[in-house]
Amino acid sequence: MGSQEVTDWQGKHVTVAGLGVSGIPAAKVLHGLGAVVTVVNDGDDERSRAQAAELEALGITVRLGDGATLPEGTELIVTAPGWKPDKPLFAAAAAADVPVWGDVELAWRLRGPDAAPWLAVTGTNGKTTTVQMLASILTAAGLRTAAVGNIGVSLLDAVLGEERYDVLAVELSSYQLHWAPSLRAHSGAVLNLAPDHLDWHGSMEAYAADKGRIYEGNRVACVYNLADKATEDLVREADVEEGCRAVGFTLGTPGPSQLGVVEGILVDRAFVENRQKNAQELAEVSDVNPPAPHNVANALAAAALARAFGVPAAAVRDGLRAFTPDAHRIAHVADVDGVAYVDDSKATNTHAAEASLAAYESIVWIAGGLAKGATFDELVAKSAKRLRGVVLIGADRALIREALVRHAPEVPVVDLDRTDTGAMLAAVREARGLARKGDTVLLAPACASMDMFANYNKRGDAFAEAVRELGASA
Repeated sequence: MGSQEVTDWQGKHVTVAGLGVSGIPAAKVLHGLGAVVTVVNDGDDERSRAQAAELEALGITVRLGDGATLPEGTELIVTAPGWKPDKPLFAAAAAADVPVWGDVELAWRLRGPDAAPWLAVTGTNGKTTTVQMLASILTAAGLRTAAVGNIGVSLLDAVLGEERYDVLAVELSSYQLHWAPSLRAHSGAVLNLAPDHLDWHGSMEAYAADKGRIYEGNRVACVYNLADKATEDLVREADVEEGCRAVGFTLGTPGPSQLGVVEGILVDRAFVENRQKNAQELAEVSDVNPPAPHNVANALAAAALARAFGVPAAAVRDGLRAFTPDAHRIAHVADVDGVAYVDDSKATNTHAAEASLAAYESIVWIAGGLAKGATFDELVAKSAKRLRGVVLIGADRALIREALVRHAPEVPVVDLDRTDTGAMLAAVREARGLARKGDTVLLAPACASMDMFANYNKRGDAFAEAVRELGASA
């Protein structure tokens, strides 16, 4: 349904599920196109009532405190990505043969006939960084682009706004992909797969299948991670356009149709003439900021998508050099007495923490928080040889402590049983006591932050503040 079919919206009865960052723009866009819009929302709090009043002033019906029943006459549901597939509203929709789209699907359907192609990225970890790197590379190539989707700019705004783009760098979550059945990206990448959001998807298989939707209908390249066989399996199962290629990325030496690393150089053996024999130098590992292994993997994935779009090698180097990572993603805070202090508060699950720990040789690890059902045995077993010591904070720290007893019994552990505002300063002081010159004190909690902090940003800020206080007293 391209723009030429927009007339179809006139008088169409659409139910938007959920107020919030995707629901409100979707409701306004659909109302503007002439649809009869009803918004349903589970919550009925002060914020919801204020949002409802804003929409009702435009002539949009809002039903608060009732997200379960299907409004009469509904022909389509547009849902916020976070709504679980097992909600009663969707069972009612299935029974009435009413289709369900997410905001990504709506944006895809509303694109004009000459719309910018999408280069799409998903994965358990690294999505945002990779999409931002990709946008930086595309910009360095002189292309009009934006990093959109599950980050920053909403896809609806990007598709319907005044600005014309040559190509979009699109971050997609597993939730968004679940509700986007007709999305067909120019090229797509799955960075990695680890158990996450299983409470939402119901199983690892269902989670992987939703991630794999990013490859459906790809035209040029399906980019996968050689170190993560599950991503390659998803490429094999995808139904792609004729001529679309599987392109792997690896931290090792690449084979034909792969990007990889040779003697500190990022090289391309996929988008070159005679890829059996030739390789194109793209950038140096030192051009990646920071050059930690998992971040180099992100850079290779971004480079693969950019090269699939025809970007020259020099733009990959320039784009990576120009890229600055977001706060709280392996950010070097300071060196105090020969010890580096690094904030990776964004490592909110075990997979992200494992990547972070792999970046350093000798670590005093600050970990803990809300585990969200995670187990820590594999993480601790893989990282044990790097640990000088561990400082545990947060509600579920006992789960990590038990894994340390099983897999790293020699490593000294400080268990901080406090959640007050001074807890992070105490943790940093304890870490300092365990560290020796040349070590890295690493905040990579492997857990969510909400037991002690509003979000991972606030947790990272508290760590940085504690390190600065430590430095001032050194």
